[in-house]
Amino acid sequence: MTTLATADVGALLQLVPVQRAGAALLLAAIGLPVIGVVIVGLDIMPVRFAMMHVALLGIAAGLLTGLDPMLCALVACALSGAGVAPLARTPAGLSGAMGLLMSLAIAAALLLLAVSGFNASGAFALLWGSILSVGTADLVVLGVLAAAVPGLFLWRRRDVALLLYDRELAQCCGVPVQLLTTALLVLVAVSVAGALKLTGALLVDALTLLPALAARRLGSSLKSITLWAVGIGVAVNLAGFLLALRLDWPPGPVLVLTAGAVVLAVHLVPERRNTTWRASASASPPSPH
Repeated sequence: MTTLATADVGALLQLVPVQRAGAALLLAAIGLPVIGVVIVGLDIMPVRFAMMHVALLGIAAGLLTGLDPMLCALVACALSGAGVAPLARTPAGLSGAMGLLMSLAIAAALLLLAVSGFNASGAFALLWGSILSVGTADLVVLGVLAAAVPGLFLWRRRDVALLLYDRELAQCCGVPVQLLTTALLVLVAVSVAGALKLTGALLVDALTLLPALAARRLGSSLKSITLWAVGIGVAVNLAGFLLALRLDWPPGPVLVLTAGAVVLAVHLVPERRNTTWRASASASPPSPH
């Protein structure tokens, strides 16, 4: 039985859709867990829920206009992320805006689907994920995120560390807080849309938040937390995908359960306080730009 299952997995890995799915998960594991570090650091959990609804609105608009639904979802999420950035001065202010955005987005999406006469099940199906339908365009989006997100962290590492530690301190040290916050929120929003086909928007936490939550338990600085998040993301994505192929189970739920198991296991490890991150952020403020 084991030999047959192993042979079946090997045969599946020869299929182009499966190879694209694996490549997409590998690219996602590089960029999306870093986005999770941003979400946890800025305490902007409601953003990902709002972007799920905005993505549905973009999909509905794409179906109505005949444009690529995924492209419309990406554009809608990017514009929404940039639009709510001025409200991100405090988590409380952002939470209220996200609640309003969620309500308006889902209402507008349902209205568009009703007026257009399209079958709503097709739009909602994208929220559950369809990893084997990943195409070249999806790989390009995930590749850009895999380069842009870590690239931004490397380029403005001290600025990002200060912003995630204390927004007011960052502003006093000359960090372009508004611009950096806008860039991070746009990346968060686009990442949610970019992961739609992998796990579905409803399970996107497996690729973003869960590796970041585990990494915060293991890392003691922003750099180490980021590296841990990426490492855990790669391990979870590949292990979960191979397990799903072997058992012939839906990849999305398997990825979530695998990542959740890692988070639970990591929480058995004694907590390490992030003193290095905070000390380096406060003791080495960046020069004004």
